[in-house]
Amino acid sequence: MDSPTPESRSDESVVRARRAPRYGVFAALGAMAGIVAALVLTTVFNGTDEPSRYTEVEYSTSQVFGFVLLWCVPAGIALGMLVALVLDRTIGRRTQQIRAVHEVTEDPED
Repeated sequence: MDSPTPESRSDESVVRARRAPRYGVFAALGAMAGIVAALVLTTVFNGTDEPSRYTEVEYSTSQVFGFVLLWCVPAGIALGMLVALVLDRTIGRRTQQIRAVHEVTEDPED
């Protein structure tokens, strides 16, 4: 018994392709930059020598690092996303035309 050959048809068209940055990578890099900035700010500016003016509590260096981290990480993420958006707007304008072939194969038994 011979099996019937599947029917195949293809359409060819020209499509535009452009490169886009991966936003998640830029957000992760921004978060890492925020962690480094918080570490630098914590070690350069020593704010743990005397108690706070407002709460009269003396904070340890790790607590100050945590407080500064709460500000620096979101700022780093926002900065990374802004860089990705600018790159998307500038590099994204360049598009390439690519020939695309769309093939559909249908089983004759169906």
